[in-house]
Parts: sequence; structure tokens; C-alpha cells
Amino acid sequence: MKLYSTNGSKKAVSFREAIQNGIAEDGGLYIPYEIPKFPESFFSKISTLPFQEIALEVANLLLKDEIPSDQIEKIIRQAITFDAPVRKLAPGLNILELFHGPTLAFKDFGARFMAKTLSYFLKNENRELTILVATSGDTGSAVANGFFNTEGIRVIILYPSGKVSEIQEKQLTTLGGNITALEIDGTFDDCQRLVKQAFADEELNKRQWFSSANSINIGRLLPQSFYYFNAFARTEEKDLPFIVSVPSGNFGNLTAGIMASIMGLPVNKFIAATNINDIVPKYLETGIFTPKPSIQTISNAMDVGNPSNFARIKEIFKNDYNSIKNRIFGFSFSDDETRGAIKEIQEKFDYLIDPHGAVGYLALKKFANDNFNYYNSVILETAHPAKFINIVEEVTGRKIEIPDLLKGCLQKQKQSVKLSKEYGDLRSYLFTF
Repeated sequence: MKLYSTNGSKKAVSFREAIQNGIAEDGGLYIPYEIPKFPESFFSKISTLPFQEIALEVANLLLKDEIPSDQIEKIIRQAITFDAPVRKLAPGLNILELFHGPTLAFKDFGARFMAKTLSYFLKNENRELTILVATSGDTGSAVANGFFNTEGIRVIILYPSGKVSEIQEKQLTTLGGNITALEIDGTFDDCQRLVKQAFADEELNKRQWFSSANSINIGRLLPQSFYYFNAFARTEEKDLPFIVSVPSGNFGNLTAGIMASIMGLPVNKFIAATNINDIVPKYLETGIFTPKPSIQTISNAMDVGNPSNFARIKEIFKNDYNSIKNRIFGFSFSDDETRGAIKEIQEKFDYLIDPHGAVGYLALKKFANDNFNYYNSVILETAHPAKFINIVEEVTGRKIEIPDLLKGCLQKQKQSVKLSKEYGDLRSYLFTF
């Protein structure tokens, strides 16, 4: 696989270089020159394959020129140790549950795959790699868990103080070991800006070897395509248009879905479901991309005012607004509407959903005008409702059993380093770290 930068540099780099660098030299995001495609015969057998085998097929298609097939299989067997089941709520209406990993969020797939892949690439290196990652919630815990005690790698996680749930904060601040949490007095956008500034700091990069584990890193992004194939494989109404509603913040998840469609997955439409941080839905209405400061909501992983991965989407579609608009529909919703959806799903379908999945439901409902049976539709449920226990219990009146994986970290002591949102403070810390 050869990749280039969304910022215009056509210098070709290998997947190994891309995953280790995180971002391109010119500050852009890596995107493949070509995305290979499955033969139609693959989709005739896909329903017979378990998820892990589907993931192996996709990884081999993408990376066979860079990683031996036996090593790809080893990475998949070690990283994808949990399922991504589909729950059918009604004819044409399905939920893809992406919360069965160790931190109960969809980002476990990408973080664990990236950790195992980097470990493979780094086995002959004699220097330490520092992963810098910004999180609005679930990324931090997934990366911390995925990279915990990985030899040759240390992780620094930047998260916005007071803007992640208690459970999310405990998950990313209680591991210790090679994991350090920086509590930033600002928003997720500030955290993301700080990480980008550190990557662009030539003097700092001469002293330390940095990479990122956000979805700006192609190594996090590619494995997220695995579960799109699994979603299609597990649904029943394959003769109907396949529609996927994606709760969207930094737009890595949607980008992975688009890449899956280029690989041949027969997705008819993508729905970009956002909270009131509606930069992309506004773009789809007007053709103008206008970043703005993020606003805090109850679906906090989507509180992004300048979604980085949209640059990849525009590059994939060659900056053709009409092509993007024809393939992606975008809708945004308020917290009150999100609460209403949580309640509605519980009452109609006896299903507990988290705020992000609820936004996905609202967007799909708006697109389908309640006529779900006209489509083979899937909503990506990106986190276990227990991670937003106060909100879900308050809205539904139902008690949620906290999974054992969460109970353990809630009993641990938070460990974080507080910093301002000024880059100088982060720079000083990194120079002495």
C-alpha cells in the first residue's frame, strides 16, 4: 500500500512509514493512492464467515504487500478477540454493537489493531516511540488499553478537563505503566491542536520520536472498515438498499466506511449523524466547510468543531461537492432530541442505547421518514450505555448493570497531569518527559 498526503504532497510512503509517522511531513493526513477491491464472489460467501475471518480477509487485501500473511493473521488473532454483533430491532432496522471490546467502545478495534501492528514494525528498532493522542472520550481509554505495557511504546493522552464522563476519565487515567494522561484546561479541539503543534515542532521531534493514535493515523482507521463488512454479513434484508448511519465527530468512522465501500461493500448511502456540532451537515447543505469552536453535549465523543478526517473524505471524492452530497446525507440533533430518542428506542424496541447511537437513530429515522422496512439499515452503536449511565438511567428510568470491565477502573485512583491549553506548557512538559 502506498499513501500520500491530503495537503498536496504526492510523495509516496509505505504503510509502515505512515503508521509510524502518524501525519505527513506537510501536516496532512495519509490516504492510499489506490484502495483494492474485492471480487463479487467474496460477498456471495461473506455471510458464512465469522467476524474474525472477515477482518483477516480485509487486512490481507489491504496490507498483503507490506506484512506477510502469517503475521497479518497473528495481528488479527491478537487484536480482534471480541465480536461486533448485529441486533435486529425491526424489519430493516439493525444495530451494530461495537462495544464488546475491553473498554466497551468502537475504538477498541482500531486501537488494538494499531498497537499489534506497530509492535510488529518496531521489533527491530532500538528507540522508543511516543504516541501522542487527543481524546474527547473513548479514544483515550481504547488507546490506553490497547497500548498498555506494549514494549518500546509510551503513550501520552490529552483530554479536556471536565468534558469527558467519569467512567471515560477513570478508564484513561488509572492504568499507569507506560500510559500518561494530561488533563487540558480546554476543549477537545484544543487537545487536537496541541497534538498537531507537537508533531510540527522540529526541535521537539529531533529529541523524541512521535506518532499519533487518533483516527488521523491511518493505522487506526483501516481496521474500522472491518466491522462495516461484518454489519452487511450479519443483516438479513440484503436485497434492499444498504444504508449505514454513523454517529460522527472527527469523521474517522465514516471515512473507514467509505473506504469499505470502495473495496466493494455495497453501501447505498451513508448518513453522517452529528450533535449540534454540525460542521459537516452544514457543509452538505451549503458546500462551505466552516470549522468553529466545539460545543459540549451529552454525546461528548462527537464534540468536534473541526473534524480532521473530513479532509480524507474530500480527497477521496476529489473535492467534488456534488459527489460527496450524493453519497452522504448529514443531520444534526440537540441534546433534548437525543434524550427523546433514548427514551423512544427503549419504549418501542426494549433496547438501551447510548447518546451517540441515539443520534445515529435520529438521523436514520429522518432519512427514512420512519419507513425502515424499505432499507437494510444499520446504526453504529459506538459505546455501551453504561458509559453514560447517568443520562441513560435518568431518561429511561431503568437500572443499568455496570459491566465488570468498568467496575474495576471505577475503584482505582485517577492519575493525571493538569496543563493549560497553551502549547508552550505542553512543549515544556514534553521536553522534560
